[in-house]
Amino acid sequence: MNINKGKYGEAIACVFLQKQGLVLLERNFRTRFGEIDLIMQDEKTIVFVEVKYRTSLDYGSPLESITLRKQNKIKKVASYYLSRFTHWPPCRFDVLGIIDNEIIWVKGAFA
Repeated sequence: MNINKGKYGEAIACVFLQKQGLVLLERNFRTRFGEIDLIMQDEKTIVFVEVKYRTSLDYGSPLESITLRKQNKIKKVASYYLSRFTHWPPCRFDVLGIIDNEIIWVKGAFA
């Protein structure tokens, strides 16, 4: 994916989630294991968000691109992020698929 399109999609996702009441904690949190696009807080829950942006469905649904391998990378990065807490707060993994200007938000997309 083009980096500019990716950043654009993440910006749309961030604004959308903030309008839903979530608070941004981190954007593009990087470790040696990989990256999480957005880390948000939904009340007392830490939400790790993977954003996939597409201008069309020519290459499939953005939600289909979150493979098991990608999920495992996100989980490793999330574990690293959570390691700074003495007690892990509740957390979940959400996916935001954006197709042109339509947003599909899957809460708890994987465990």
